[in-house]
Amino acid sequence: MAVLDGLNEAGYRACLVGGAVRDLLLDVAPKDFDVSTDAEPEQVVAVFGRKARLIGRRFQICHVRFGREIVEVSTFRADPGGADAGEDTRELDDAGRVLRDNVFGSIAEDARRRDFAINGLYFDIADHKIYDYVGGLADVEHRCLRLIGDAGVRYREDPVRMIRAVRIASKLDLTIDERARPPAELVDLLADVPAARLFDEVLKLLMHPAGPRVYDGLRHYDLLRPLFDQTMAVLDSPAGTASEALIRNAIANTAARIEIGKPVTPAFIFAALLWPAVRERAATLEREGMPAAPALASAQSDVVTRQVRRVAIPKRFSIPMREIWQLQPRFHKRRGRQPERLIPHPRFRAAYDFLLLRAQVGEVEQELADWWTQIQDDPSTPEPASAAGTSRRRKRRGGGRRRKPSPESA
Repeated sequence: MAVLDGLNEAGYRACLVGGAVRDLLLDVAPKDFDVSTDAEPEQVVAVFGRKARLIGRRFQICHVRFGREIVEVSTFRADPGGADAGEDTRELDDAGRVLRDNVFGSIAEDARRRDFAINGLYFDIADHKIYDYVGGLADVEHRCLRLIGDAGVRYREDPVRMIRAVRIASKLDLTIDERARPPAELVDLLADVPAARLFDEVLKLLMHPAGPRVYDGLRHYDLLRPLFDQTMAVLDSPAGTASEALIRNAIANTAARIEIGKPVTPAFIFAALLWPAVRERAATLEREGMPAAPALASAQSDVVTRQVRRVAIPKRFSIPMREIWQLQPRFHKRRGRQPERLIPHPRFRAAYDFLLLRAQVGEVEQELADWWTQIQDDPSTPEPASAAGTSRRRKRRGGGRRRKPSPESA
């Protein structure tokens, strides 16, 4: 790897660290390659020049770009302090979450700072050896996910570690060590994590072939509640069974598409996750006297506005997500030329797939989904009996259809 070679040639110790080493040992193709070094961030920039950029305030790291690839380079960090190491040098909030931590140290200290033992393995480019200071190799052998340090302290430092535990264990088929299981009393700390960061984490959780297992883990440890509290309010209600099935089916469908290399979009997953809350809110507004179309539009705004305070949804995904919802009532309009106007819509396919999910859980009639499936293959598919004979073309006042004047008469 060019980053490792560059740092090594400049006289610094450079190691491949974390998930890449873990995945290689587990015979899994690594997705990302992170580097850890004794070079401080400014020294990394000096080595790679314009290819390098410093980012982060809480943990300052360096991004080094080679073409389309970005390699994250971090500097070995010191032990945080405490009874054995002296005063804690980090900046913490009242809940124990780390706000700032840029005191550098040795590779052994850096290993003890990492979250899970299997992420604390270092492959040194100089001697091609793996260095293990926290028992990570044994955990790889036993396929166990073990937290480094006390769960209460480590999860308070960074609550995202709780969902990372579920994600890593689910994707790699690991057993979560009893002492690493997310404590119920700390789950609500996730509500204080920046919404933009949680958006990235949700993508890692569910946009993956192991998405269904990850979802099961989130439900088991009640970690979905602080992420999607409006959804959980519906899932906890008597009507929650069908909503749960719709979400699970959406995640399973996305996982299957990823597995075979088909395109997927987070908009579809978010549409499924938030639809139960949107549907319930729209029903409430209709009971209060609001017409169906304005009720659906208002419900969408209400739910999304509240949701983005927990998990941010960028407009490039929230707009198509809302279009998927907005097209659902149009599937019930099958008279005349309405179907041929709907099918070319750029969001038709995603909305149609969503309709299929709704039919699977009994939210709409299966006949409706089947009709839309058939008409895509055979545009001559007749209207359903309930709609046949009710379509009338509007005529212009004053007689028949007006014709454009010919050039001769102009």
